[in-house]
Amino acid sequence: MRLGVYGGTFDPIHNAHLDIARAALAVGQLDRVLFVVAARPPHKGDGPTASAEDRLAMVEAALENEPQMTASRVELDRPGPSYTVDTLRALQGMHPGAELFLIVGLDMAMDFPFWRDTRGILERARVLIVPRPGAFEIPAMLRPYATVLPFTPVDLSSTEIRDRIQNGGELGDLLPAAVLQLIRRKGIYHAAS
Repeated sequence: MRLGVYGGTFDPIHNAHLDIARAALAVGQLDRVLFVVAARPPHKGDGPTASAEDRLAMVEAALENEPQMTASRVELDRPGPSYTVDTLRALQGMHPGAELFLIVGLDMAMDFPFWRDTRGILERARVLIVPRPGAFEIPAMLRPYATVLPFTPVDLSSTEIRDRIQNGGELGDLLPAAVLQLIRRKGIYHAAS
């Protein structure tokens, strides 16, 4: 099995996340993409806005009609910061024999040399890099292990979406309908309808 590992806070998950997963499925010839919902990513000091369970529920809602995509709570069930190498190790145990492909934005890949146990990561997974707006260069240590996805960079962030929700701004088709319904129903980001 060829398994994509796409981690993030997904606060909230939006349509660009799904488009990235579709590109990874196609280019990596993956069987499935796991959306790994981060508990406490070490690179984000202020942490997510929505609760872990709400973020997981939003991912599950977004993936309802995506048979090759699954939400994973592997990081939510582990205490402490969510280090990629620990997640890959856990997923290897859960999916013995699976070939892992780490899906990461180029902006995050720039910091790869500073991640915990980079050798351990590269021993466990190939890397699928998502282009980002701006000029970035793949770190030399990552190049032999990486494939850049043919994906048009999107200048959209979950922060911008949260701001639009909180301020009653236009969302257009930025979010899956099921995610927007859940946000409104539960008042996530104070967006009660």
